[in-house]
Amino acid sequence: MPRLLGVEIPADKRIEASLTYVYGVGPSTAKRVLEQTNIDPNIRAKDLTPQQINEIIQTITNNKLPIEGDLRREVQSNLKRLQAINCYRGIRHRRGLPVRGQRTSTNARTRKGPRKTVGVIRNKDAKAGKV
Repeated sequence: MPRLLGVEIPADKRIEASLTYVYGVGPSTAKRVLEQTNIDPNIRAKDLTPQQINEIIQTITNNKLPIEGDLRREVQSNLKRLQAINCYRGIRHRRGLPVRGQRTSTNARTRKGPRKTVGVIRNKDAKAGKV
């Protein structure tokens, strides 16, 4: 498995798809990087020469693309800022609810987690007929 910017990328996939395993590099960015380095997007990641890997790394760093740890830190600081200023989006993030206006009466299970059934606690004496 080739290592690229501290990330193991899958060796058996096309390099265009393998680059997207780096956090912050999507399909369009991967295509742009390969065009700038003149590397065929159809070759497999395991077939890359060390020189080609260095060219890809140079292109990503020269374009100043935020990737991996830097990008994760940036996103987390943005969320902390929203929560600190108590804006609507920050409050929704803090409560773990959908942020972009989706409905919550039904659905929203990804953000809210699995359903928590709220039931009534039965009185132990009810069945015996004492109540």
